[in-house]
Amino acid sequence: MDGKTIFGALLTLIAVQPLAAQHNTGTADSLFRTAEVCIACHNGLTAESGQDISIGFDWRSSMMANSSRDPYWQAGVRREVMDHQVADAAIQDKCATCHMSMARYMAHAGGASGAVFANLPIGDSEHPGSSLAADGVSCTVCHQVRAEGLEDPSSYSGEFKVDERTPLGERPVFGPFEVDDGRTRVMHSSSGFKPEEARHIESSALCGSCHTLYTHALNERGEDMGELAEPMPYIEWLHSSYRETQSCQSCHMPEAEGEANVSNVLGQPRANVSRHVFRGGNFFMPRMLNRYRDELGAEALAVEFEATARRSAEHLASRSATLTVEPLVVGSSMISFDVVVQNLAGHKLPTAYPSRRAWLHVTVTDRNGVVIFESGAVRENGSIVGNDNDADGSRFEPHYRTIDDPDEVQIYEAIMEHYNGGPTTGLLNGVRYLKDNRVLPHGFDKSTADWDIAVAGDAAEDENFVGGHDRVRYEVEKSTAGWPLTISAELLYQPISYRWAENLADYDAHEPQRFVRYFRSMSNASYQLLAETTAEVN
Repeated sequence: MDGKTIFGALLTLIAVQPLAAQHNTGTADSLFRTAEVCIACHNGLTAESGQDISIGFDWRSSMMANSSRDPYWQAGVRREVMDHQVADAAIQDKCATCHMSMARYMAHAGGASGAVFANLPIGDSEHPGSSLAADGVSCTVCHQVRAEGLEDPSSYSGEFKVDERTPLGERPVFGPFEVDDGRTRVMHSSSGFKPEEARHIESSALCGSCHTLYTHALNERGEDMGELAEPMPYIEWLHSSYRETQSCQSCHMPEAEGEANVSNVLGQPRANVSRHVFRGGNFFMPRMLNRYRDELGAEALAVEFEATARRSAEHLASRSATLTVEPLVVGSSMISFDVVVQNLAGHKLPTAYPSRRAWLHVTVTDRNGVVIFESGAVRENGSIVGNDNDADGSRFEPHYRTIDDPDEVQIYEAIMEHYNGGPTTGLLNGVRYLKDNRVLPHGFDKSTADWDIAVAGDAAEDENFVGGHDRVRYEVEKSTAGWPLTISAELLYQPISYRWAENLADYDAHEPQRFVRYFRSMSNASYQLLAETTAEVN
């Protein structure tokens, strides 16, 4: 076999390194415990304002807790193993790294690779690691990650380290507070872990170990076709001005007001208690998990899922972006104006998995409310009017500096290139980005960005696409419109875009077909408003 052999490709893909298996029994509780052990004492918590800040209840409806239940992730993994059957085991191992992190870590500790489908369906699998897999990203994985190696690229792609030598009963769990001897004994007796104050638990590098992922495209023979940088929010943050002022946790785990207990047993008031709400870019999936809770084995209450979705939606609407419209020229036959998008996030907007996109919906109406121009309208099925990629998966909408046609729409997105050329939504087919014009965070210098966070396509040469904002010129014919004219601009956002969902329909397997059914049933709720503004032209 020419090129890299399947063996070499698999090693590159999963970088399997047995994790000191001789120091572990391989039993489910030799390294980790499920969250129910922790929830007993870390619920029933109230902030000074009277707000419930129970750690367990906040966590269990988050995407961290439901990372393994996520039906889009399950569908994506099934697609990848169908596309690359020769690498089935390696793909499942890699995909389990952060979505079934405890089960996968335990498998490696025993000299095996991680599994995805053996642990499904959630709540109804007899696989040895199924209880840990069902817990997603749980308390005793994040709070056991050691400081050593964080910030180093060796920790990326989920290669964080946990103490494997210290037996359960003596192993520490890390937190932001000093805990006295009496409370240490209480926690140890109830959980088997000893709390230890450690500053790295508050560092962005902890999050970056999973939220920085490199994958390798594989052809039908399992040969390595090239490396792709997939979710890069941590690296984007490092290249922004936010690295000096705000951590990941400061936005995604907001602090409770005033002092609060972190335990309902012998708790003591603490300042700067971070809530485990993990608000982020996915308001859509908690609602899907809630609607199809029985099929997906969801455990959080309906009100908890809705609270998680609402918090993320409110965060997106208030902390993501601002829009301004700047009228420029009113001529005899047309008007020109700029729409300026300001990114308020500490990473690209949107960031992470490339299924996410944001776009400008711009309308111009006359004094009677009649629309004389519209770009970027969204259909009930979640597709965007005028978007080439939604109409035809072999094409994509370019980055625009000027828009003068209703069929043109400014979409902020990452379009992957298949190793054979053309767009793809198959992660392990992607080798680079044909387009990446996601709005840059403040302080981001696109001229010095490394390949893994580089701007791709025409945005790279657009002098109005810079760190912190993008400026788009619109030119609209006046026609016979009555004055004044009203310009309305919206920035809309979709965590799972239409094309990324619809491409799964081609895969005749349970998980892809199930997700397409889910998406189509909820497509009119698959997007939301991030920012809006209006301006009047006289």
